[in-house]
Amino acid sequence: MKSTKGRGRKITYSVIAGLVVLLNIAAWCFSGFSDWYIAHVFPIWVNTYGRFSGLFPFSVGEILLCLGVLLTVAAILLALVLFACILIPAYRRREKKRLFMGAGIFYKIYAWIFLGVCLIMTLNCTLLYHGNTFNNRYFSGMGRDSYDLEELLIVRNFVVCRCNELCGQMERDENGDIIYRGDMEQEAIRIMQALGEKYDGLSGFYPRPKPLLFSDFMCQQYMQGYYFPFSMEANYNDVMYLMNKPATLCHELAHLKGYIYEDEANFIGFLACVSSDDLVFQYSGYLSVLYYLDNDFYDAVGGDLERYRQEEAILPQVHADNIFVKQEDWDRINEEALIDTEIVEAASDSFTEASLKLNGVEDGMISYNRVVKLLLQYYLDVKSGCEE
Repeated sequence: MKSTKGRGRKITYSVIAGLVVLLNIAAWCFSGFSDWYIAHVFPIWVNTYGRFSGLFPFSVGEILLCLGVLLTVAAILLALVLFACILIPAYRRREKKRLFMGAGIFYKIYAWIFLGVCLIMTLNCTLLYHGNTFNNRYFSGMGRDSYDLEELLIVRNFVVCRCNELCGQMERDENGDIIYRGDMEQEAIRIMQALGEKYDGLSGFYPRPKPLLFSDFMCQQYMQGYYFPFSMEANYNDVMYLMNKPATLCHELAHLKGYIYEDEANFIGFLACVSSDDLVFQYSGYLSVLYYLDNDFYDAVGGDLERYRQEEAILPQVHADNIFVKQEDWDRINEEALIDTEIVEAASDSFTEASLKLNGVEDGMISYNRVVKLLLQYYLDVKSGCEE
């Protein structure tokens, strides 16, 4: 009986592993497979266990990730213990046998968990990289491959002007920090659903975004949000400055509709925010793309400060509002950190770069900057103007 069960488990494991391989081959080799999957299958996961994980007030994905790290550390430590037992002849044979039997059970469970992670990552992340992009789906044939400096300036100056205008309309406390009195998470859902009325790929159910318990650690990674494929959740850094949050919430919610590329999620988050009647969301949307445009302009003029200063200037208060984390929070984070921020940031960048390239994003983290081209296409070719 045991051998029959053992063979059954091996067959099941092999079938699931084979399915993971076949799904990835289909996504890489067959045009349209991922589009079909995103349209007909991916929403099932959002509407089932995405709803279930949404019942919990905390990030389920964060807990699962922590458990995964602990299990992996335990697997490494156990392997070292087993190796030590082999090298120590005096270790009693009976106890050694029990240890190896227990280790065998642990590694079998670990192997099943690892296979489950591979399957979930394939279904909820990897396949999404091979689907049709938001740009191709809605703006196909409506844009150009390149734009000149004057066209970049039209959009850059428009965004700078909007930031400068909205800056003075914010409610602030005695320290000059912006105050938000609404339900930011619910507003993000509302405006994403409203955007879905124009772009049907964004319509439907959205789980409520959740703050992360380890937001300090996210700050060390310079990360504003995470989409967790394991729990179908949109999560955000709750320590970063307020003005990052609206655009980040919408960015992460965009991933839940199958738009996995970071530049497109940036663009969708921008569109959602600037279409809101909430001024804080509008301001956050413009701030989220301001430095992408401004840096591209500065690079386009070869770092010529005299030429740069001839254009619309960004107000000092806008710069002050467009920070990642307030200085007092940075001081606390670095004081309490177990690992130096520079080490955490370098490790995070390396992992993100490798992950993006593994999924076919050849330019890695530079792809975030491609939001500029999407903005130019949207304002100059789709809308044919920058008036909102």
